[in-house]
Amino acid sequence: MRIFVTGASGFVGGAATRSLVASGHAVRAMSRSERSDAAIRRMGAEPVRCDLETITADDIGNSRIVLHCAAFVEAWGPEDAWYRSNVLGTRTMLDRSMAAGVSRFIHIGTEAAICYGQNLRDADETVPLAPDSPYPYCATKAQAEQMVREANRDHFTTIVLRPRFIWGPGDTTLLPLIEDMAKNGKWMWINHGRAITSTTHIENLVHATMLALTEGTGGSAYFILDDGTIRMKEMISAMAQARGLTLPGTSIPAWLADALGRTLEAIWRTIGLKSDPPLTAHAAMVMSRDCTLIGDKASDELSYQPMISRAEGLAGL
Repeated sequence: MRIFVTGASGFVGGAATRSLVASGHAVRAMSRSERSDAAIRRMGAEPVRCDLETITADDIGNSRIVLHCAAFVEAWGPEDAWYRSNVLGTRTMLDRSMAAGVSRFIHIGTEAAICYGQNLRDADETVPLAPDSPYPYCATKAQAEQMVREANRDHFTTIVLRPRFIWGPGDTTLLPLIEDMAKNGKWMWINHGRAITSTTHIENLVHATMLALTEGTGGSAYFILDDGTIRMKEMISAMAQARGLTLPGTSIPAWLADALGRTLEAIWRTIGLKSDPPLTAHAAMVMSRDCTLIGDKASDELSYQPMISRAEGLAGL
């Protein structure tokens, strides 16, 4: 099949692109720089110079499927960065995809789309979206998902995949951050890392993406998960150990982390500091709340089962 990918130079999009090419699909991928051009070519895909603001139907060409992985996932940035990339960017991709005659649109979402700061325990896809979440990433991913699902038509099938805590080889976000904070003596747990979480190994997410090329109910969202759940401290410590690092046991309570994150964000915005604050409200929330999810819908409708266990994945790191 002919497939157009956004975010191909990132962790998820890159892993998906390599798998699609290896499976014999013809892949075109959004590229914003010469460096991305080169990386995309090394994967065996064709780079197309455009971005989420300038993309046209001609850029998508005769692709039958769009895999939309691009998003603003940073913990900090300009106040409108999440909205511009996650909401307006997704709206543009939907419009251009329909204009290009695309038949299926697969959107990489997130469990954050149902999160406004609460504990999530055994949550499934019936939990309402949180488009008014106080956390910009959560709110904008919810708004984007809502648009994607509402765009479903007889001739334009839309599917949303919701991973949680994406990890594995090639991670360009979480593991490097853990490593940097540990080496610089900045690591600190919240509530001693007791929060329980579901996770998604990158190979399992790619497997679900391959299934979604042909499977799934239009207009639906699916949690894509590893087997079982794990405590934050156990998971992150194991990831750090794979890099030869031992994380300190220092911890602060959740209420203090929440307050500190909000205060630091306010200071950074008021003064206009260019650096990232040492803690954000979103990071404090993610690290201190339970987030356990149910993946039965993906099993039933996508025939999804994890390809790699968490234990195998950790050993592979």
